[in-house]
Amino acid sequence: MMYSNVDVNGLSGCVDGKKERRIYKVVLTGGPCAGKTTVQAMMSTFFENIGWKVYRVPEAATLLLGGGVKFADLDENDVNTFQENLLKTLLQLEKTYFDMAATSKKDTLVISDRGAMDPSSYMKAEQWQTLLDNNNWNNVSLRDARYDQVIHLVTAAQGAEDFYTLANNHSRSEPVEEARKLDKVTQQSWVGHPYVDVIDNSTDFQKKVRRAIDAVCNKMGLNMGDRLSPESIKRKFLVSTLPDDKVFPVFQDFDVVHDYLSTSNPKMQARLRKRGQNGKLGQYTYMHTLRNETKFNGQIVEVRTSLSVKDYDMLYSQLDLTRQSVHKTRRCFVWNNQYFQLDIYKEPCHPRCKGLLILETYTTNTSHSMETPDFLDNVKEVTGDPLFSMFHLSRKD
Repeated sequence: MMYSNVDVNGLSGCVDGKKERRIYKVVLTGGPCAGKTTVQAMMSTFFENIGWKVYRVPEAATLLLGGGVKFADLDENDVNTFQENLLKTLLQLEKTYFDMAATSKKDTLVISDRGAMDPSSYMKAEQWQTLLDNNNWNNVSLRDARYDQVIHLVTAAQGAEDFYTLANNHSRSEPVEEARKLDKVTQQSWVGHPYVDVIDNSTDFQKKVRRAIDAVCNKMGLNMGDRLSPESIKRKFLVSTLPDDKVFPVFQDFDVVHDYLSTSNPKMQARLRKRGQNGKLGQYTYMHTLRNETKFNGQIVEVRTSLSVKDYDMLYSQLDLTRQSVHKTRRCFVWNNQYFQLDIYKEPCHPRCKGLLILETYTTNTSHSMETPDFLDNVKEVTGDPLFSMFHLSRKD
């Protein structure tokens, strides 16, 4: 295992010859079905890959509404009481993660799923002001001083209506028109923060995710080449041999296990991922991915959701018995300002995976002569080859 003791592009400064640790706080906001949960999961993975510690603050509203609260059953006073308690819950959740970030020994990113100004979107202006006065709060401290950056993700109901769904969030009940209104007032509630980026639906969702991560990287001064460009594509290369660790630039190694779940729809893939370092339970993250092979407007739709270890264990009982676990070490590094990950497949595995090395990157370069790391030998492109898809590699037959 190898860890970076300097930031990948000199991102953090130095004081008395020592690296200055950074804490960066980002809030993801937006209307219903904007992709906040998936963006939070993908942004987390991206920054973990380059050596940052990442904390993900869950959405307080989903936690509370999941306990049986229904807005349709509440009168105006009840709504205001709920929003006040929601904000108190949100602030305490964030404090927990902010406090942990303050003691982290690594550069740390805290990503909040919705932030302190979001409850104001569901209240009248005078009611919001009363709430602030009663708790000795103010807009400046809640909005401007609390977060380094605001990423507003526009609801799919505005510009991507075919993808607007209530199915992946049982607490969501807004029709399309209501979702558009909520998106607008939520965006307005953050006006005044010095760093707000609005990520609309002018591209497909995968590019929308990359644009959101790119917006954060730009504000932080982090150069990741063209990996995060909206026009970038994933390219995959087969590598013949694994060189000595010493020839690599600074890298991060992760233990990754993928498992496929049974589904009733043959066009739907369901996958679990466990990813961590050092083999310690507390250093693993868990993700569930649903991939619909039926294209909508030319897009293959993937929905990624971060899981608790309890939810992961529950879903693990639904394994597809025709497939086996895929174990690999994922090595992440930057070479010539281009971000790469090298998947080193390992046992237990199907014979087809034994010794397999697959290099991946996102790039706008579609040339056959694209440069790959010069310390890797006999590199052959396999982009789009189904034989090297993980879905195929997991097959038992």
